[in-house]
Amino acid sequence: MYAELQVTSNFSFLRGASHPEELVATAAALGHDAIAITDRNSLAGIVRAHGAAKEAGIRLVVGARLDFVDAPSLLCFPGDRAAYGRLAELLTLGKRRAAKGECRLYGADLFAFGEGQRLAVLAPLSPSVAFAEHLRGLYRHFGKMAMLALSHRLGGDDDSRIARFAALADSIGLGWIATNDVHYHLSARRPLQDALTCIRAHCTLEEAGSRLFANAERHLKAPAEMARLFAAWPGALSGTRAIAEASTFSLDELRYEYPVPALAPGRTVQEELAQRTEAGAAERYPEGVPERVRAALRRELDLIESLNYAPYFLTVHDIVRFARRRGILCQGRGSAANSAVCYCLGVTAVDPARADLLFERFVSAERNEPPDIDVDFEHERREEVIQHIYETYSRDRAGLAATVIRYRTRSAVRDIGKVFGLSADKLGAASRALAGLGGIAETPSGAAYLRGFGLDPEDATLARVLSLARELKGFPRHLSQHVGGFVITRGPLSGVVPIENAAMAGRTVIEWDKDDLDALGMLKIDVLALGMLTCLRKGFDLIRRAYGRRFDLATLPGADPAVYEMLSKADSIGVFQVESRAQMSMLPRLKPATFYDLVIQIAIVRPGPIQGDMVHPYLRRRAGEEAVAYPSPELRAVLGKTLGVPLFQEQAMRIAIIAAGFTPAEADRLRRAMAGFRRPGTIEKFRAKLIEGMIARGYAADFAERCFRQIEGFGEYGFPESHAASFALL
Repeated sequence: MYAELQVTSNFSFLRGASHPEELVATAAALGHDAIAITDRNSLAGIVRAHGAAKEAGIRLVVGARLDFVDAPSLLCFPGDRAAYGRLAELLTLGKRRAAKGECRLYGADLFAFGEGQRLAVLAPLSPSVAFAEHLRGLYRHFGKMAMLALSHRLGGDDDSRIARFAALADSIGLGWIATNDVHYHLSARRPLQDALTCIRAHCTLEEAGSRLFANAERHLKAPAEMARLFAAWPGALSGTRAIAEASTFSLDELRYEYPVPALAPGRTVQEELAQRTEAGAAERYPEGVPERVRAALRRELDLIESLNYAPYFLTVHDIVRFARRRGILCQGRGSAANSAVCYCLGVTAVDPARADLLFERFVSAERNEPPDIDVDFEHERREEVIQHIYETYSRDRAGLAATVIRYRTRSAVRDIGKVFGLSADKLGAASRALAGLGGIAETPSGAAYLRGFGLDPEDATLARVLSLARELKGFPRHLSQHVGGFVITRGPLSGVVPIENAAMAGRTVIEWDKDDLDALGMLKIDVLALGMLTCLRKGFDLIRRAYGRRFDLATLPGADPAVYEMLSKADSIGVFQVESRAQMSMLPRLKPATFYDLVIQIAIVRPGPIQGDMVHPYLRRRAGEEAVAYPSPELRAVLGKTLGVPLFQEQAMRIAIIAAGFTPAEADRLRRAMAGFRRPGTIEKFRAKLIEGMIARGYAADFAERCFRQIEGFGEYGFPESHAASFALL
């Protein structure tokens, strides 16, 4: 009969000592069928908890802890979608009136936004006249929707304190509930929570004193354990169930609505997109649209209509049109370069007539998610585009996505070392040593390495620092702004996710990052900056002034032999993407002579092909030193352009489908795993299915193994063909 409703995750930065996923998984293991995540003035970790709860088969109670300037803190649980929107708007109000990372809420704000919320007021150490009066005010305004939250802290005086507060609540007419004020999923995380408290308070462990919790009881407890602690007040447990059952809102109810741009009179959104695409195609192909491109346009438009993505394409087109009107050079890249519609709209510059691209890599009926279009703009003028988006859609409907800044090895060692009072020179030596090891390791060679930096690997304090730093690594430290990922909504964005001020003037940021947005199927348009575009635009201007000729990225001639001759000599200093030592070493060996050679050149010097041992076979075949062979007739169509050697992410997806029996949905999960290099082990679970599937269909074991190694390499840095084509053009 118990649901834990007061849970602080590590998205209450430097307070909670467990990830939302750890808290949810542990709650399920302990027998809970519902759990709330109530971070302080924040919904930043709620999407991760939502995904973990679905996986664990328990229900997430969406909520937040609200800390006020002039009133006691409370837990807030929206009962339905409308109440959730008001909670997000309340948090937006508090964050927009404060500096980045802060939230200033007042008691009066709660009365303005509190409709539909279930409230649990956190009891202080002892009752007071002022607190009692505050409870009476809440009861007069919210009635039975407000309750009092009581915690048993195993401090010796808990029974008498709970009894006094229960009597106070009864005298007012308020109900009361039990909570455990959870800050970590296991008691073993208590030392890390202490360290986080010290980091937040800028003090050492010796100086922390009463800032630290008195014991390690702020961990998740089984319902039976909570029943034992509150045996004298059984109603406190059933009250938690009442709130959990009444707070029915789920993040699955968030229905994202694309903004609809201005339409010509009498046209639907789809008709508007079709008309703009047709007009763009006539511009791109003045001598007539090739039949192959026309067929691709028909197929793409049909799929876009069936998935209702037309508003998204029109929104991106409007942004690109604005940039072009202002003379700002831009180019879409990434998977969007697979699209003939994007090319005809002027969003991308790679001609689909010149490339065999995979539209399903960009938009697929199997994937229930919006497409993701990345557009690069001149770095000197991108801010004009950003401010145009704010002006067009308002700050209530547009905001930059967040980026979660996490602890890495050096920062974890540095902050934990300060907690234990390590000197600045010892901190520097430890962080440099561990960064050189590539992480936090305890191996014999690692011990010798530490000694080389003047550190004693048997030092007990240093050992504690390293142990806690290992736990802290990967924890969120704070939210920053995404490099350019905009979320734009038809209705108020602040009713979907809280919005806060960015550190940079004139910018506002939502609390969720790109992974959260993907999980909820929300549109994001990446408005990115690229210095090379500024350089090229100045080059186009120079050509126009000196020679009277006008070019853009799509019309610049692409078959100049002198260019390829220079590149084949590695004369590429200052040339985008091919000026690194590794690229300059590869250029004379590959000797690019066509545009598609450049696409391969861009992609081949990457961990995927190198780790998969694909580079040397390709070079030998290109030089005629090895016969071009294909593992099967079916794969000839997939690998023909790369001489039988898989080099691109799209090829890996097609091999998985054709040669290993993956469904398109499974191949897409494989693609996601390629992009999930920050989550170790994600690729590995596909190993057996891929290799066994290929062997069962008659492919050689060594070829299957090499394919997997290549895909594993993509886990470090995957490069789609469409992305390489966009960069090759530059």
